[in-house]
Amino acid sequence: MNSETQLVADLKSESKRHVAFNDLVTQYKERLYWHIRHFVKSHDDTDDVLQNTFIKIYRNIDNFKGDSKLFSWMYRIATNEALTFINKRAKEMQITNEEVQDLAIANLQADVYFEGDDIQLKLQRAIARLPEKQQLVFNMKYFQDLKYKDMSEILETSEGALKASYHIAVKKVEDYLLND
Repeated sequence: MNSETQLVADLKSESKRHVAFNDLVTQYKERLYWHIRHFVKSHDDTDDVLQNTFIKIYRNIDNFKGDSKLFSWMYRIATNEALTFINKRAKEMQITNEEVQDLAIANLQADVYFEGDDIQLKLQRAIARLPEKQQLVFNMKYFQDLKYKDMSEILETSEGALKASYHIAVKKVEDYLLND
């Protein structure tokens, strides 16, 4: 039995769940943090979304069928939680999702956890201009260097469609960086 299969079995076991969940959090919290952070931008908001993600994982682990890797299933939950957060924030503020991201980018300079410079901020603005699916693909490929196969499982779409989305996203980002 490989380590992921064992971890899932332990997560589904009443007697081992607590220890297994702590192992899961330790193993994946940093990767999921950065995955979420690329969407919501703010450290504090990322922590909230990450916490919600782990709560959903804990509550729904019995529904994990093993059709995909555990990692892919968790990333899908994290992605959905991040998008839900942005949509909810937009609705609360009565603005568009793009405006929510623009505000988050504007606040990045004041974020003590942000170590980027003007070029990083411009890159974040360029990414925020992309349609949602292209943002997802760009962030997963560019920042996390995920394989198209893994992204295909997470986003439940074909590798070919992902490659096309990434190619288009790169062109748009390059165009923004060169011309704005």
